[in-house]
Amino acid sequence: MRRKKIPMRMCIGCREMKPKKELTRIVRTIEGTIEIDPTGKKSGRGAYFCKNDRCIEASIKEDRLSKALDFHVTEEMALSIKEELLNS
Repeated sequence: MRRKKIPMRMCIGCREMKPKKELTRIVRTIEGTIEIDPTGKKSGRGAYFCKNDRCIEASIKEDRLSKALDFHVTEEMALSIKEELLNS
């Protein structure tokens, strides 16, 4: 019997490869908005975070989120995403 392959993704905060299910996806939609994608299936360009505030902080502080999404993420957008992630 073959084992099922576990999809791996890189956290843009700590830059570690982890199973996709352990990470939270942020997506830039076609309309140009940035949203949290709990299902991991929304269409658009995505970036992944570990579920801890250090990774979120690092990615925002070093502008990694903007680079990963190929979109200028304003400070207000980044703070609202951070609040949503930490409250969920």
